[in-house]
Amino acid sequence: MADPNMRQNVEDYILDLQDRIIAEFEAIELAHNPSLANDPPRFKRDEWIRPAGGRGISCTFSSRNISSSSDVETVLEKAGVNISLVHGKLPPPAIQQMRADHSSIPYDGVSSLPFFAGGLSLVVHPRNPHAPTVHLNYRYFEITKEESKDGQQPEVVAWWFGGGSDLTPNYLYPEDATHFHGTLKEACSGSGDDAYKQIYPAFKRWCDEYFYIPHRRETRGIGGIFFDDLSTEPHPRLPDASDRPTTQSAIFDFIKACGDSFLPSYVPILRRRMDAPYSEEERRWQLLRRGRYVEFNLIYDRGTKFGLQTPSARIESILMSLPETARWEYMTDMGEDGASREGKLLKVLGRLNEAKSTDGSKSVEWADEAAVETLREELDL
Repeated sequence: MADPNMRQNVEDYILDLQDRIIAEFEAIELAHNPSLANDPPRFKRDEWIRPAGGRGISCTFSSRNISSSSDVETVLEKAGVNISLVHGKLPPPAIQQMRADHSSIPYDGVSSLPFFAGGLSLVVHPRNPHAPTVHLNYRYFEITKEESKDGQQPEVVAWWFGGGSDLTPNYLYPEDATHFHGTLKEACSGSGDDAYKQIYPAFKRWCDEYFYIPHRRETRGIGGIFFDDLSTEPHPRLPDASDRPTTQSAIFDFIKACGDSFLPSYVPILRRRMDAPYSEEERRWQLLRRGRYVEFNLIYDRGTKFGLQTPSARIESILMSLPETARWEYMTDMGEDGASREGKLLKVLGRLNEAKSTDGSKSVEWADEAAVETLREELDL
């Protein structure tokens, strides 16, 4: 049975998570530029109302918004931590499509149904080429029957959670990959070493498959976890029903564990790389890799495509994920030398999606230190 308070629970959690994440990044910026104590770099907060129902809070960071000094070099070049809490009516075609994974949704081919969707989406593009881009999204979707005339809470007929987090480095540091994936694996495991053994491997593989750029034959980055349609119903990616959370409250606890793992999974990596020296050529490579990021988001990402096709959508919030600067070069020579650091990254990105690996290799088990050490020796990283 669905918790009638889940909408509020989700809203309370993601609002708190948004505040915690922004506070951490602003503290990093202030520590990096203590001379700006009187006017520290901050996220711009934009609270908005959706005419068709709901609201949101878009919090964005751009080095161009800093008024103190044009010479300041911030840790982040562009970032966004956005929340949306929207509701409205689902048209029959959307209901028909959703019934493929949620058979409990009533469908007569004519009627619309009320829905609620709440989620937090984050993208961080650091300035330093050695600091990786990171993406996160956790969301809750709920469909109800029409509101009753007596004002009672409408019956929930279907609900599910989705989301994930993934890392996109320009230069591969195996220890960073191990830390990021290891933290996510721990969050996916639940309580105890024997709990939820199938979740991390299943969602890691799904992430490698999802963030694949077919026309480049490479993944966008080194992955993380990705999932959708997680509810009490059977899930094709999780065949063992005894090895997964099976109640709404347990699944929400899983979502919170994943969300809470973001800062410990990413901030240590950012702190480790944000002051690394870099050359103009390394900056050039970073901008080329950002071009790949843009290609995936605009051509393949389902959330971006859905948002751009939605009437009266907030385009600025949808395109928040794109970097402030990117680069495309015709037939670029960067990465062609397989012995270069750029070439080694491309070798790894070409093998992460096992079904479409460029050399028939298995995906890298980043949370396995022994497997990562083998990769390090193979590529001389």
